[in-house]
Amino acid sequence: MTVAIIIAALWMVLAMAILWSRSEKSGVSGEIDGGWALSTGIACLIMALWPGEGWLPEPRQVVVAILSSIWSYRLGRHIFSRNGPAGDDPRYAALRRQWQERASVRMFLFLQSQAVAGLILAFAVYVVAHRDSGFPDLFDLIGAGVAIFALVNEARADAQLASYRRQKDRAPVCEIGWWGRSRHPNYFFEFLFWFGLALMGVDWRLDELMGLLAFVAPAMMYHLLTKVSGIPPLEEHMLASRGEAYRDYMERVPPFFPKW
Repeated sequence: MTVAIIIAALWMVLAMAILWSRSEKSGVSGEIDGGWALSTGIACLIMALWPGEGWLPEPRQVVVAILSSIWSYRLGRHIFSRNGPAGDDPRYAALRRQWQERASVRMFLFLQSQAVAGLILAFAVYVVAHRDSGFPDLFDLIGAGVAIFALVNEARADAQLASYRRQKDRAPVCEIGWWGRSRHPNYFFEFLFWFGLALMGVDWRLDELMGLLAFVAPAMMYHLLTKVSGIPPLEEHMLASRGEAYRDYMERVPPFFPKW
């Protein structure tokens, strides 16, 4: 496992350094989050398919590799289609204004912290993929079902937001579908995907407690999305751009966990 972690770590550090360099040259940040998703997907693939006792991957390794690859490709493709290579993410633009003359150095360090976040997700993938028990068991089925549900509904939420943006006479704030149940359903389903994947690491006999370490992934995602780089800066931007309409939306719709 140590060699796999070192290789995945070096890859994430290099990938985020390249994204930082490209952002510095272009002056925009449209590639960063999409690049992070795809880079993390590669790290997850390395960790999921890393050889265990034999050189051929076990069925659980293959399933986890497929699920994490779908997550990476879908998220990366969505972000690239939303921002575009020449676009700028308002959160990163706000950080640059806040950091002023130290923006370049602090952005590099910030993106390297995202490399660490990607590595933590990849570590969780390794723990789940290399669980030593028969496949599939009950937790495999439940966890994979939750992960697939999250992937499908995050895509639905993205499609609903895209449909809202295509409307000519649209309301100030999107409340179509999932967006009427949660202010950030895409963030919720990101968390739910990693929670489902972590469930696949649970051994119902509790003989192998290491699988519980996979829950560090959804815990980290929840913290980042609700407290750090997700909801707080985005809602600050939305309040500035949508004003009272968004404030009213905040009073009626929960920020993360959907109302059912």
